[in-house]
Amino acid sequence: LTTLMAKVEELNAWNFESELKQILGRLNLHHLNEPVRNLSGGQRKRVALAQALIEAQLHEGKCLLILDEPTNHLDVSMIEWLEDYLSAQKVTLLCVTHDRYFLDAVCNEILEMDEEKVYVYKGNYDYFLEQKSLRQEVQASELQKDRNIFRKELEWMRKQPKARTTKSKSRQDAFAEIEERVNQRREEAEVSLQVKMTRLGGKVLEMKKVYKNYGDKIILKGFDYTFKKGERIGIVGKNGIGKSTFLKIALQQEKPDSGKINHGDTVVFGNFNQEGLQYKEDKRAIEYVKDFAEFFPTADGSKVSASQFMEKFGFTGEQQYTPLSKLSGGEKRRLHLLSILFRNPNFLILDEPTNDLDLQTLRTLEEFLLEFPGCILIVSHDRYFMDRMVDHLFAFEGNGVIRDFPGNYSQYREAAEKELTVDRSSLADKQNNNPKTEQQPTNNDQRKLSFKEKYEFEQLEKELPQLTHEKKLLEEKMNSGAMPYDELQKAAERISVISRLLDDKEMRWLELSERI
Repeated sequence: LTTLMAKVEELNAWNFESELKQILGRLNLHHLNEPVRNLSGGQRKRVALAQALIEAQLHEGKCLLILDEPTNHLDVSMIEWLEDYLSAQKVTLLCVTHDRYFLDAVCNEILEMDEEKVYVYKGNYDYFLEQKSLRQEVQASELQKDRNIFRKELEWMRKQPKARTTKSKSRQDAFAEIEERVNQRREEAEVSLQVKMTRLGGKVLEMKKVYKNYGDKIILKGFDYTFKKGERIGIVGKNGIGKSTFLKIALQQEKPDSGKINHGDTVVFGNFNQEGLQYKEDKRAIEYVKDFAEFFPTADGSKVSASQFMEKFGFTGEQQYTPLSKLSGGEKRRLHLLSILFRNPNFLILDEPTNDLDLQTLRTLEEFLLEFPGCILIVSHDRYFMDRMVDHLFAFEGNGVIRDFPGNYSQYREAAEKELTVDRSSLADKQNNNPKTEQQPTNNDQRKLSFKEKYEFEQLEKELPQLTHEKKLLEEKMNSGAMPYDELQKAAERISVISRLLDDKEMRWLELSERI
């Protein structure tokens, strides 16, 4: 028993169950008795992530934690929690990821695998790009030198008599080495991805007073928006909040409870969804793409062949002739994505397009989208990608509330945090400096509070401190690690409710306080 107790102490396993349940809760896994076989693919991956995290915690300081694309199937709030969690752990981390903000947050060294070689960069993603660019410049210079030498030596070889001296044999061997280097380091041909898009008229997509519920869950509550040509809109929000449902309603693939959806006559949608690659017969990958078109038209009047387009998205010549059934899950997603783009739509709707893409393919996708002149509507958990691709957000905040924000994701987060700080600071100042002052007379009688509004204001001044205190207590209990799981789940739900109440009541308090 003493040995067993010592082992439990060594593994710090006294709070194991509580810590495991908290990790599962943070990853939105609440039905602990549900058989794993009944879970969705995304839920299973989150269970596997939770298992790896708790095992690493049990062997703190003596563990190599290996994570392969851990941010796939996580929403932004989960990713940000995971960043904080990993940063606080005493663990050696080896991580494969395409999420560049996540990479910067948790890693201090980058390994790049390129052409059967490994390059080490001791720094963040920007440092990696800078150093890789310098390395490629040096390699390009060396390649050009080798080509110049190769041309001269080739001319010499052609002039030589068949009889070889020892000296000429040595030079011939050197020529063979240069020839091998030149042939191995072929530069990738530059292929233009500037899109010659099919014409998009003035009327694009209208959503008028759209409502959608699933039982008691409100997805859309009177959503109203007219999409314009050239708009680049991102959608953010927690998993399960209704982002994919919104896309289906916009595409008229799912009916709203009420409201109208109108498509322009010239709109050609390109829809990349979570259902994946759909095919009836097992054909080769390039044949699948050619079923849509043989060539892709570009803005300069040239054409990109299906093979060239596939190569830009990571399908080499040999891979292009692989049967669809033999492709991996990630390869099928890439093929699905590039086939959507190759059809030359003028309105792209992309649901988590960055999953299963390596960084090179991801940069190709970004290059394509930056040149794309049509409309773009993107759901993505990749914050770096969203910051580059969109200049306008629909932020799903729950209960049917969608915030229309003019800016990218980082600007949205900064604005939201600033608003929360200002509102609470203003509330605290008002309560501390003027707790019981009499209402001052005003010259504008129309702005005076009615009797009902005065009563409402007094109630708000009582309710806001109470709600803030309740939220603080619940957060302290959750962070203590001692709260039972059933209470933990209820506390998380209550905190969510309190946060919404505080936002609404603080805004109302500010409106009324300006008229006192």
